[in-house]
Amino acid sequence: MQISCFRFVLLCVVPILLAPSGARAEIQAAPASADDVAELRKEIVALREEYNERLTALEARLAAVEEKTGEQPGVAPPESAAAAPPPAPPGPAMPAVPAALSAAPSGGDQAAAAQLPVYGTPTSKILNPDIGLIGNLIGASGESRGGSESVAPFPFMTLQESEASFQAIVDPYARADFFLAIGQEGIEVEEGFVTFPVLPGGLMVKAGRMRANFGRLNAFHNHTLPWIDRPLVMFNLLGGATGDPDTGLKDAGVSVSRLIPAGNLFLEATGELYQGDSGTLFQSHQRRDFAVVGRLRTYADITDQTNFETGVSYARGHNDAGSAFTTELYGVDATLRWKPLRRAIYRSFVARSELFWSRREEPDLRHDAFGLFASADYQFQRRWFAGGRYDWAERARDASVRDHGFSAVLTYWPSEFSQVRGQYRRTRYGDGRTANELLFQVLFTIGAHGAHAF
Repeated sequence: MQISCFRFVLLCVVPILLAPSGARAEIQAAPASADDVAELRKEIVALREEYNERLTALEARLAAVEEKTGEQPGVAPPESAAAAPPPAPPGPAMPAVPAALSAAPSGGDQAAAAQLPVYGTPTSKILNPDIGLIGNLIGASGESRGGSESVAPFPFMTLQESEASFQAIVDPYARADFFLAIGQEGIEVEEGFVTFPVLPGGLMVKAGRMRANFGRLNAFHNHTLPWIDRPLVMFNLLGGATGDPDTGLKDAGVSVSRLIPAGNLFLEATGELYQGDSGTLFQSHQRRDFAVVGRLRTYADITDQTNFETGVSYARGHNDAGSAFTTELYGVDATLRWKPLRRAIYRSFVARSELFWSRREEPDLRHDAFGLFASADYQFQRRWFAGGRYDWAERARDASVRDHGFSAVLTYWPSEFSQVRGQYRRTRYGDGRTANELLFQVLFTIGAHGAHAF
């Protein structure tokens, strides 16, 4: 009877609600006639008969099921309780996360974000790390006057150093990251290290082959750069060989870092110890010829949509002149980021600058060289970015030779898995040559690729 009453209400009320306001007033005002009442009674009787027929059919089907299975409705069979899986044994206790880690900075670069340690070892991923592959297609046109090769030359078209990544949690206390650089000359371990994020004393330790934490840009992989190439100062002072597009300080070693309480400031100190072989910058002749790197960086939120980061760095190692001769590097970097809260996906701005000093010892004299770069990148549409970069650098082996240049960059992001970039690069070298080049880049990603360090 409950169903019939409900349908009776629908038949009476819904037409009134759906009717126009004028018609509704007429319906409410007009009294029901005897014929209308008789018609409603007939419909109610028909609904009651239909309801009784369906209820009888359902009771018959339920009785047949009970007779077949021999079970009572609403009572679970005994074996269902036995089939319940036993509770999982308790796992190892999770280490407590220091309060300093919870104070990691908010916001960050478009191509790079904060990566805090993740705990837990899902059963389905014990033998299956996150695997990703990034393709980096680069094209170039134009050449330097006089026909000489420029620093970091690009061929007309090349699939430059595709990167394969393998990342997984080792156990509740460590995670591992491997990045393989696949180039035309073979496969190289770009980085391969294990990270222990929470150790006594609030320390975080990394061990393996990695890009040194010197300056801001050195730790960037090629695909995370806001430009197609790296600044001149990295080739001139950080050991970049002519023709090597992936210059910078990277080696096998150990890195120890700690967050230092400083009120509203994010303050991090890092000390690193390396084998001492890094391109043309450092060269180890015997076991004791190791290299050291130190960095202190600070981060602060200026407003809800603006933050500022600065850091100082130091590196020391032996060079190719012999075990008795060293090279020292000093660096200062600054980064300003702006991203409005209400239009964060449409507007952003990042300004970067780094200054480097090099002191290289040789048998006859010491070379003191200086270099810098400054850049700005502005997002003016959801998927469009424009920027520029200025380069100025002396050469580590001959500070009297100075190179400088300018680049203009335009980037389009179809999605977070791909980007298309064009760059005009004009470079004037210390020997008087001038290079005007137009570079083109297509980046595409498949699989999972974790965020790089903030």
